[in-house]
This record gives sequence, C-alpha cells and structure tokens, in this order.
Amino acid sequence: MVARQEEISAWRPPVAGVVEVFHAHFTEHAYPMHVHDAWTLLIVDDGAVRYDLDRHEHGTPGDTVSLLPPQVPHNGSPATPEGFRKRVLYLDMTQLDASFIGPAVDGPDLVDPVLRKRVGQLHAALARRGDELEAESRLALIGERLRGHLRPRLTTGTPGDTGRGVAHHLRDLLDERLIDGVTLDEAARLVHAHPSHLVRAFSGAFGIAPHQYVMSRRVDHARRLLLAGRPPGEVASAAGFYDQSHLTRHFKRVVGIAPGRYARTSGAVS
Repeated sequence: MVARQEEISAWRPPVAGVVEVFHAHFTEHAYPMHVHDAWTLLIVDDGAVRYDLDRHEHGTPGDTVSLLPPQVPHNGSPATPEGFRKRVLYLDMTQLDASFIGPAVDGPDLVDPVLRKRVGQLHAALARRGDELEAESRLALIGERLRGHLRPRLTTGTPGDTGRGVAHHLRDLLDERLIDGVTLDEAARLVHAHPSHLVRAFSGAFGIAPHQYVMSRRVDHARRLLLAGRPPGEVASAAGFYDQSHLTRHFKRVVGIAPGRYARTSGAVS
C-alpha cells in the first residue's frame, strides 16, 4: 500500500495578532515534545489528535477547539488510522496575555460550537486577500470568547510568585541566547548550579530537556523567517542552526516537512 502524501500549507497573513496560519493533513507524522512562543488555536476537521500537555493526555474529538499556551511543551500524533486534518492559528500575546497561560493548561480543549464556527470563518477570511477587515473583526470576537472561557479559572497568584528557581533562570538564559547559543557549563556558571542539576531541574519543571527547548524555539523562529521569504540557507544561520542540513533535520522532526517545501506552501494563498 502506498502511503498518502502529507499535505501542508502555511502563510503569515497581513492581520495583526496572527503570527501564522497552518493547515495540514498528516497520516503518520508525530510531533515530538516542543514549545511555541505563540498561542496555538487548533481545530481538527477529520480524524483526531492525541497530545500531552503539562504531563496530561488530551485529545480533539468532535467539535473541540484546542488552545495550547505558549512556552508550555506539548506533542501530538494521529489518534485514528486515517490520520488527521487540522487547521491552526498561531496568535501572539496581544490576543491573550500571559495571565491566561495557567487556565489554558488546566483546560485546553473547549467544546463550544459557536467558537468552532467562528474559528472556521476566520480561516476562510484569512485565505482571501482583501478581506483583512473581516478577519480582524472575527479575530476580535474569537479573542473575547476565549477570554470568557479562561477568565473564570484565573487565580490571583501565578507560578512565578513563589520564586523562579534555577529552571526558570535557565529558560530566561536560553531565550536570551537563543541564536548564539550557550554551553551547559557556561549556563551552570551563570545560573550557579551544577550542570546535571540544571538539566534535571529544567526537565522536571517544563517537561522538556533544555536542548529540545532550544531546538523547537529555533524551529519556530525559522518558520517566521521562511514565511517572510528568506531562503533556507540564510534562515539556517539566522535561526541559530549550524548549517542548512542541521535546520532541515530538526525542522522535519518538529513540523513534518522540509524547510524549502514549507516556504513554498505560503505562495498557495490567493
């Protein structure tokens, strides 16, 4: 039996607040643990996805809308033999600020037919050049409805209120040195902790190893550069990879497609 071709399209629309639109049909690709610097608003049109978020298993049955928060590791794989067809919006922090991250972790899957319909309408508007005002209007209503779901779960405290600890300090350092990189020994000196303790603390706090975190953040950065029209060879060094083959290896592992092909999908939107 011949495996079905994976289908992917991605683009950055001229609509404030939307970092990327990503449509995909995967039959076999499984996402490793990774993070994004944007909110992931996901609907599945066919099949189903199972994923782990903050060490808890979740899924996308029926009319579920999934909202995965930034900086929280997650994975994803087909939950049905035929795979899944999904539509994703990556939204920046102007749509939902950091105070909503905790509530989204507690309940990322929202069963809301009105919200799902509005997300589908927004995808349609974003695929049509010239309908930016419609897209902006629909995005505003979606943001309002998402905040309505999350606001009842808000608490007065945040995880950082009790002291950041070495894991959070290391994450700050990795973010600061994302492109240039930092060795584990140097990080240990700067954070004042033993290297092995750093790795254990980071993995325990965030559910992802430091090197996985860095590579997935670099892949995210590479996605933005590719959609902006920069060639893969140039993107590799600009995003902190050793060379283009290094970028390709990690990009395919996370996104499920080679960087060059990913960049070409952005030209499919009229």
